Amino acid sequence: MPVSIIRGLFFLACVVMGALWGQYLFGQNYPLGAVTEAGTEPSATPWIFGGGLAGGLVGLGVLLLLVFVTQEIYERIAPALVSVCLAMVIGYFVGQYILFWLRDDDITLRIFVVVSFVLIFGFAGISLGITRASNWESLLTAVERNRRNAPVTAKIVDTSVLIDGRIQDICDSGFVEGTLLVPRFVLHELQHIADASDVLRRAKGRRGLDILKKLQGVESKVTIEIMEEDPQEIREVDAKLVKLASKYGAKVLTTDFNLNKVAQIEGVQVLNINDLANALKPAALPDERMRVKIIKEGKEQSQGVGYLDDGTMIVVDGGREHMGKTVDVIVTSVLQTAAGRMIFTRYDQEAA
Repeated sequence: MPVSIIRGLFFLACVVMGALWGQYLFGQNYPLGAVTEAGTEPSATPWIFGGGLAGGLVGLGVLLLLVFVTQEIYERIAPALVSVCLAMVIGYFVGQYILFWLRDDDITLRIFVVVSFVLIFGFAGISLGITRASNWESLLTAVERNRRNAPVTAKIVDTSVLIDGRIQDICDSGFVEGTLLVPRFVLHELQHIADASDVLRRAKGRRGLDILKKLQGVESKVTIEIMEEDPQEIREVDAKLVKLASKYGAKVLTTDFNLNKVAQIEGVQVLNINDLANALKPAALPDERMRVKIIKEGKEQSQGVGYLDDGTMIVVDGGREHMGKTVDVIVTSVLQTAAGRMIFTRYDQEAA
């Protein structure tokens, strides 16, 4: 919307400027009170309208040419244009500085001195802009790399993190610090979930709002900041989060597996609470002994299933006949998946 307004104002300014040029160039031939041979008073109005029409055509031509300037073309020519303009400006001011010390009123000498310096510095700017453009890109790339590798404390929060609720305990423990950015559209989505007709969905939304309120408390170790920026050209919430994180160099705090993958593809750093929970689970090595309570049957005929305190599933080979009992098992293998960790064991006959 702002771009359209600026284009409209530019076109209108071109029309007005063209009308003024028509009045200036041709309107002076018809002074006030002049009379033609036919006895009529001449009018400069046609020239004003003609100048306005010409100015409008020039404005349309400029707007049409700018349409063909893509982002890639702009990034390639921008360093050269900047170097040329800076070099010519420096040449002009150097020439004026020398003329200040010469104190000569010869206008020809003044023009020659200024033009000579503008020519020399302008050529240097063109040469450097064309031949050293790749160095500009390398410099910008290095600056961008350093910015991404710099310590970043700002983190953009996804809706799933607030609904999950574990973020409060993680922040209270001090493992997450700094500023948590909550976009306004995430807050709206959370409010929409809290107003849902489904009881479970409504409960999750209200829990997310409660968690956000607690994180904003006085005793909270993090700072909550509401972001008003909302990329209107993107409809999906996940894509908006990735866009904002990429723009501000922030990290995405989420529990969504799909958002995790999309953010990694876009080069955005992700803090997945599920990955943190899996990393904190105790390691289990083959032939290690442990005790587990078998609470249900497994998929295979002789298998039983139990769980550790952190929720890790334990599959016990030969444990079906020990349902409801706490038994000693021996670890045979560990399977790590995106959904969590599974430990496969066998019933320890010797301990029994």
